[in-house]
Formats: sequence, structure tokens, C-alpha cells
Amino acid sequence: MSYYGNFAAFYDAFTDDVDRASMAAFIAEKLKQNGISGGILLDAGCGTGGLSVLCAQMGFDVIGTDISPEMLQKARERAQQAGVQLLLLNQPLEELDLYGTVRAAICTLDTVNHLTGEQSLRQAFARIGLFLEPGGVFLFDCNTYYKHSQVLGDNAYIYDLGDTYCGWQNTFYPEDNTTDVDLTFFDRQGGSFARYDESFTQYYFTPQQLESALAAAGMRVLQVCGGYRDQPLKKDSQRAVYIASKER
Repeated sequence: MSYYGNFAAFYDAFTDDVDRASMAAFIAEKLKQNGISGGILLDAGCGTGGLSVLCAQMGFDVIGTDISPEMLQKARERAQQAGVQLLLLNQPLEELDLYGTVRAAICTLDTVNHLTGEQSLRQAFARIGLFLEPGGVFLFDCNTYYKHSQVLGDNAYIYDLGDTYCGWQNTFYPEDNTTDVDLTFFDRQGGSFARYDESFTQYYFTPQQLESALAAAGMRVLQVCGGYRDQPLKKDSQRAVYIASKER
């Protein structure tokens, strides 16, 4: 899994179009439907803490974990600015080690796709299931095959934020369902630009792989949505959102 070192400084600017408020509202509603309106919530792969802060503001006691120290530092700064408290831990999903159980867990914005294969997926879900209370809810999203093959594919994108530019190159390998992502940032510093590079691989997991990993971790699927709305998964959905529950 990538450590998102260089990307941490630019992550929020380049994901500014993500409607985290709507995501948080959807998450809160799904948890409420399953009898959860407070308690300890794990944000696994919390990144810069955008959703962690929103969940804390909704009354949850939030634990945020991430493999990137740089991303966690951004989350710490965000929490301080918002006046909320987060417990932030530098841990990979496959080695999750909490102090006790949690009422709910979320894992959003493609974090699952950064797990490095089916064994890594099963290890991560097993660790989340270990710390999830019986009857607790695990909500996560992942990129669909449509997104990997048609949106990311072998496409390249250029982003211009004025003082920061990003070249985004994807290479899709259908034989093993992976997409290599290469990012190059140019950040204006005075009269010149500094260059930063970041590379990582995203893995596409089939519904069968995801459901098998959940079952092995003692969880069952309650619902699968096409994005963060109550709508079914479609052929051209770019993101699948799974709501699962740990067996009692």
C-alpha cells in the first residue's frame, strides 16, 4: 500500500469535489437504520480526516487509522481547527490493533482498492471484524470494474489549481485487475516550481472476493449501493458501497 507521502500535501486540494458532507449524512443514516447513533466509530484509512471530523461532529467518538504519517498530520491539524478530538493511529489495515471494540467502522474513498491483493483484503477485513462489536456495522466503498477499465483505464488527466499542477497517468492491467497510478505534481514556490512524484497501485476486487472476505471475518452483507445514495449498483456505477454487519 502506498504511504501517500508527497500526495498528502495536495490531497485535499485535488479531492475538493468530493461531497464529504453528503457521504457523512449517508453513513449516519445507514448506521441509524441499524440502531447505531453514537459510540466509538473507526475510520479505517482516514487520510486527512475529512470524514473523521464530520463523524465526530455528529456525536461519534472517532478513531482514525492510516498508514501515512503525513496524512495523519493533516488530520490532526483539521481536527484542531474544527475543535474536535480524534484518536489517530499510524497503522496499516492488515495490522489494525485497537484498545477495545468499536460500534461501527467505515473505510472510504478507495482505501480498500489500495490493499495489495486478496490475502491483504482478507487480513484487513479480519482485523476490522475482530474489533467490531457483535451487531456492529462495517460500511466501506470500492471502485468498480467499470471505473478501473473505463474511467481510470489507460487514461491521463491534467489538473490545474493555479499554483499547483498535477499530471495523472493510469495504466490498467485486465489480466490481474490492477491499475497503476503515477502522479507528478508541480508546486509553485516563489519564482519556480518544485516537482513531486507519487506512484501506487489500485486493485479491483470482485463482489465474490469482497463477500468471501467479509464472511471469513464473521460479517454479512446487508446492502450494496451504487455510490453514497440509496440506489442500486448499475453497470456504469463507479463506486460500490457495501453495508455489512458482524454476526451476533
